[in-house]
Amino acid sequence: MKKFVVAFDGLRFSDSVKDYAIMLAKQSSAHLVGVFLDDTLRTSYRVHELVTGGGDIESRQRQLDRKDRAVREQAAENFQIACQSEDLSYSIHHDSNIALQELLHESIYADLLIIDNSETLSTYSEKIPGEFIRNLLSMVKCPVLIVPHHFKPIDSIVLLYDGEPSSVYAIKMFSYTLASMKQDPAEVITVKDRVDGLYVPDSRLMKEFMKRHFPKATYTVLNGQPDMVIADYLQKRQGNPLVVLGAYRRGFVSRWFHPSMADALMKDLQLPLFIAHDS
Repeated sequence: MKKFVVAFDGLRFSDSVKDYAIMLAKQSSAHLVGVFLDDTLRTSYRVHELVTGGGDIESRQRQLDRKDRAVREQAAENFQIACQSEDLSYSIHHDSNIALQELLHESIYADLLIIDNSETLSTYSEKIPGEFIRNLLSMVKCPVLIVPHHFKPIDSIVLLYDGEPSSVYAIKMFSYTLASMKQDPAEVITVKDRVDGLYVPDSRLMKEFMKRHFPKATYTVLNGQPDMVIADYLQKRQGNPLVVLGAYRRGFVSRWFHPSMADALMKDLQLPLFIAHDS
């Protein structure tokens, strides 16, 4: 039995990530762990609300903290009820230290981590992907499924392949982790410069490999700048695919000047992304 971890901010519970996690855990007969990141530094209120709220500051803080605890307890209960209604094997972890460190530690012992693409673990909204998601993806120890804030049932798979080992590794990890989806319609997308010709890199070996894992896969070769043409192609594509890619292999400085494909797809599309890196 595989172990899937789904991450929640109990103060801003995501029904979407809950629904994706339960759907995939049920399909895979996996044990689902709801990790509630109850970082003690994370509150629903800001400091100025204590100062400007009137009355005794300490008393007001205690009142707001009680409200936060109640919201977190309700979020965990919602998750528990949803798992029980689907007869899932599940457990709940409440992690109260620094959220990023706690989640990275949890990922060491997980087959898959599922999280909302808009998660920030703060009172502030950020452009997708935010700093929390970027840092998580660069250091996580298991494959990650980044899901949009609104749930849509997955009906197909898109596998991004550029001929590099990292893209093949991501496809392998998807095949092993979410084996229940291997019979879904699958499309391999490659992007080439026009001078390179319209062919799949390492075509013979790649198709030999794919035949054993995704026997019904089709192949599409596009021309142009990868982040632009892939986003455009997927925007026009019908259905609700899950996209598989290798990403976040580079260091911070390199990613700053050359944004990851995952960043581009999270920004431009609202699709679930399965991301795995081999280092």
